[in-house]
Amino acid sequence: MAKIKTVFSCAECGGQTPKWQGQCPHCNAWNTLTEAVQAAPAANARFQSWSDSATQVQKLSDVQAEEVPRDPSGIEELDRVLGGGVVRGAVILIGGDPGIGKSTLLLQALSEIGARRKVLYVSGEESPQQIALRATRLSVVTDRVDLLAEIRLEAILETLKREQPEVAVIDSIQTLYTDQVTSAPGSVSQVRECAAQLTRMAKQTGITILLVGHVTKEGSLAGPRVLEHMVDTVLYFEGDSHSNYRMIRAIKNRFGAVNELGVFVMTDRGLKGVSNPSAIFLSSYRDDVAGSCVLVTQEGSRPLLVEIQALVDDCHGFQPKRLTVGLEQNRLAMLLAVLHRHGGVACFDQDVFLNAVGGVKINEPAADLAIILAMVSSLRNKALPEKLVVFGEVGLAGEVRPVARGQERLKEAAKLGFTRAIVPQANRPRQPIDGLQVIAVERLDQAVDFCRE
Repeated sequence: MAKIKTVFSCAECGGQTPKWQGQCPHCNAWNTLTEAVQAAPAANARFQSWSDSATQVQKLSDVQAEEVPRDPSGIEELDRVLGGGVVRGAVILIGGDPGIGKSTLLLQALSEIGARRKVLYVSGEESPQQIALRATRLSVVTDRVDLLAEIRLEAILETLKREQPEVAVIDSIQTLYTDQVTSAPGSVSQVRECAAQLTRMAKQTGITILLVGHVTKEGSLAGPRVLEHMVDTVLYFEGDSHSNYRMIRAIKNRFGAVNELGVFVMTDRGLKGVSNPSAIFLSSYRDDVAGSCVLVTQEGSRPLLVEIQALVDDCHGFQPKRLTVGLEQNRLAMLLAVLHRHGGVACFDQDVFLNAVGGVKINEPAADLAIILAMVSSLRNKALPEKLVVFGEVGLAGEVRPVARGQERLKEAAKLGFTRAIVPQANRPRQPIDGLQVIAVERLDQAVDFCRE
């Protein structure tokens, strides 16, 4: 009989220690150690390598590189984020807030893939009756999808070996448990062990496995970050629960580009892809409102037009407020200092609020110039010129730096009917763009002076 021992696992990093401590000795997080009874594993093939040639040394030049084929999922926006479709033997992790639509999207995708491939849906959270009700509501073809309600990992692995599906969904990884670990389902050791065995199964058999992951209140995937390192692709669902629009973003993809963005709208028949998200983000835009500026941002290979709203108001407390939604707050403090030093506009006694309309999260520095012009417009209570788009990075010396894919951004703006654009000098197009007047600036004060006219 295996010897029973008690260990304490960290909920942040997954590190283990034989006794309880207030602080994790591995990641220095406080109050994250939880007790778990773990049996010493017997000698078996649980940790066997998935490749027979893993122990053989060979020259890299002798390895034949092959293009990885992709199988479309039938949902265009999902294929965009995945890099063209699902890959044989890949492990994909999808995380997001509760109720945002992870299970709905995967059930729709399995129904489309099921027309060409054998698929299996493994549910650890819902009963078969609940899944059948969702399928009826979504009007998906149910005879294409095989269903298994199980949370024991060994039973799931046995079913995968017996049925040999080409694509399998595990909903969710936090509900599974293995007999090799005696801690409760959802614990760090259980999540890590179950994910490791499923990954090895995918690599050995060529089954594409999609894992649904819970997220914490901070928005990161629950469990250790090592879970994200195990899998091939990590997708995050984003969006406001009060809005019908959902965004799915790839933050890791071994078979495609990262930072691609897929946009969906939630309807009574499930999630529908949005082919022109810029028009949706600008659906309520008005160019006669002070404090509003349209930014052309780049999400992977897709340019998006997003409205940036700013509200600059007198401070009624001792400390001015600096709040952002969808934008980086630390960068706002830097832009306010640059605006004061090189633009001659002081906001040290003003509350500043910024918002990226539509629930989009913008991290690229190309939004700097649009943020500054929106703040200047709000401070002066004067709307920017109509049909104007802006992009450009602002440096600490007040210079306006170029950004990537400037030509594609301008063409997208012209396609949507905008007639003016303020861009960095280095992003001035060599050939004129029909219907679009391009104002190229080198310094921040030049862009601010243009808005004074």
